Amino acid sequence: MNAPNASGWKPQMGPAGRSETPTSSGDMALNLEEPLIFELANRGNCGVDFDEEPGDISPALASFARKSPVDLPGLAEPEAVRHYTRLSRQNYAIDLGPFPLGSCTMKHNPRLNEAVARMPGFADIHPLQPMDTVQGAFAVIEQLAEWLVTLTGMSAVAMSPKAGAHGELCGILAIRAALEARGDKRAVILVPESAHGTNPATAAFAGYAVENIPATKEGRVDLEALKARLGPDVAGVMITNPNTCGLFERDMKAISDAVHAAGGLVYCDGANFNAIVGRVRPGDLGVDAMHINLHKTFSTPHGGGGPGSGPVVLSEALAPYAPIPFVRRDDTGRLRMVEERGAKDLLPDSFGRMVAFHGQMGMFTRALAYMLSHGVDGLRQVAEDAVLNANYVLRSLDDVLDAPFGGSGPCMHEALFSDAGLAEGFTTLDIAKGLIDEGFHPMTVYFPLVVHGAMLIEPTETESRAGLDRLIASLRHVVTRAKDGDEALKSAPHYAPRRRLDETQAARKPVLVWKGDPAPAGEPTRSETGGR
Repeated sequence: MNAPNASGWKPQMGPAGRSETPTSSGDMALNLEEPLIFELANRGNCGVDFDEEPGDISPALASFARKSPVDLPGLAEPEAVRHYTRLSRQNYAIDLGPFPLGSCTMKHNPRLNEAVARMPGFADIHPLQPMDTVQGAFAVIEQLAEWLVTLTGMSAVAMSPKAGAHGELCGILAIRAALEARGDKRAVILVPESAHGTNPATAAFAGYAVENIPATKEGRVDLEALKARLGPDVAGVMITNPNTCGLFERDMKAISDAVHAAGGLVYCDGANFNAIVGRVRPGDLGVDAMHINLHKTFSTPHGGGGPGSGPVVLSEALAPYAPIPFVRRDDTGRLRMVEERGAKDLLPDSFGRMVAFHGQMGMFTRALAYMLSHGVDGLRQVAEDAVLNANYVLRSLDDVLDAPFGGSGPCMHEALFSDAGLAEGFTTLDIAKGLIDEGFHPMTVYFPLVVHGAMLIEPTETESRAGLDRLIASLRHVVTRAKDGDEALKSAPHYAPRRRLDETQAARKPVLVWKGDPAPAGEPTRSETGGR
């Protein structure tokens, strides 16, 4: 049975996974049915008028010259604008409601930060401008670096990495350079089961063999298992703290001490720094390198609103191996971007360059504006409120959802649940799809892998109690449906622009290229049939 909406109308399954509607247009008020742009277009038409036909393609293109028409969709400007505006109305965004994705820290992006980033002195500059004309931008980079070093208790920071995983690679390359400098050819990186999935991928990409370290029944790193595996072949450990079970690694200092005693180095994944910023300095815990996601802890936009930024803080042991370029003051006090030539004197042991220029300027300005507007005490409250909200979610749901580590003490930034207790045949995916019908973006599902059917919820500090209560109420409702065996939940969502897709096929056989003619009137389009 398909559940009726408030009007009593029951959406029926169409021939291609779309809902049949009681209207002739297929639209329902502001719920607009929108095909692909190729399905809208008339081939051969052009939305732009040219004074004359283009001439022959330049022979300079040689074999790269196009042999056939581009075959772009031909739409007039109003049609193109309406198409993308209609699509944008189908997006879910942090400006519409909470984004409870675990380990993603999808917090509100303050508009003050956006205004600062759009100041002409920041937004309109070019990386190849003369250095004397961008002193303000250099000052932002310098001041942001000072904040990051102070907040983490580290000795240096590399500002150029473009994102979290890029920062991980930066840290691992610095570790490798430090080991090579002392003639140490270690080949193994240890990664706990409770670490982020990018950690083993980064270590493998850098040429290391990866070995897992198990978690205890409390969801934390098994310290004794880690100590037992340490040896002369272990280059270091990559550990996420707080970890992806939402727990603080209480043995972090003991872990660092053990790794250092064995000759290795410690990389900490800082993706969850939002839970401890202003309260814990990773440098005090023996960390040698840690990336910081500015698009998480310091509120710069994610994804399409980004790009991200992943500065890497380094200990005294790794600071000499930081990448270039970097900003330093010269003898006159002017800020300068140090490139290869200058680095030979200032940082001779640098492992080299990761990017063409220095990083994401727009993210630097947003993050610094966030820090200055909060101050040190405000950042501390950010962490406290984020942890408070996560524990509120955990204790508001642990009577209807299994919380496998609920007895391991307070959680940090996120609450973790499993699929235990759902009726037979119902899964975590059903809960996530049912939440879409409730008007919420789903939580992170099936991660971390140490929990069966994991549901990971990170509310962040920017959600109000009233907003959390709405989310909790909807989750309780959907979970109750799953426990009661409501078969309609297995075909959710019913009210989204598209019904449930075959996600396995979408991942393994994605349809990324338009092929074929527009469907005849009344027939399902290729976008609705998954490209078939």
